[in-house]
Amino acid sequence: MHTFRDVETAAYCPRKLYYRRRAGPPDVPDDVAACRSLAFEYDRLLAADADLLAAPIEVSPTTYRSRLGSVKSRLDYWDRLVDPETREAMLEGRECRGVAHKVLDDPLVPSLVFAGTPPEEGVWEPQTVRLVAAAKALAWERETPVEFAVAEYPAHGVVREVPMTTRRKAAYRRAVRTADSTDGPPGRVENDAKCRPCEFRTECGVRTRSARSLL
Repeated sequence: MHTFRDVETAAYCPRKLYYRRRAGPPDVPDDVAACRSLAFEYDRLLAADADLLAAPIEVSPTTYRSRLGSVKSRLDYWDRLVDPETREAMLEGRECRGVAHKVLDDPLVPSLVFAGTPPEEGVWEPQTVRLVAAAKALAWERETPVEFAVAEYPAHGVVREVPMTTRRKAAYRRAVRTADSTDGPPGRVENDAKCRPCEFRTECGVRTRSARSLL
């Protein structure tokens, strides 16, 4: 059975999935753990200037409070998002298993916390795939439809609902098929910007050239 991380990685780069499987489960870096912890401290960060100034946020305190205040006024389940019924829930569905950082009831919603930077709108497609995997696993376990998931970017004060649309489900299905078929290293992709930050780039052998070198 695939993990949520497997299908997310398959959507990002099948070759990376191959090398990640060989390397085994990664440890959670301290900075990522610190960022995720912010997702359980929203009320405190909104209330205490000293706590916000000391927090590992990636935007100014003014921007952070403005964004988070807007989220608080928009979500009718804010209190349950800050203090969820279930934390770090291991979910196991028909095809995938993994951890949902939060699970809310009524409505039934999984929330995943991401340490990176959000796009201007929506969520990055690999993260969308991971959110769909979590929603499907939760629906399978509870035998109840899950209409949307939540993506949190706590270092930026951003919280976004992600409806389970046909397009997103199709992206998930493609990622599952890719994960199913990745039993050897897929073909190399040259000059792709997403290779530059990859931790497996030296093993992978992908050549990443600068724009200057291509001219």
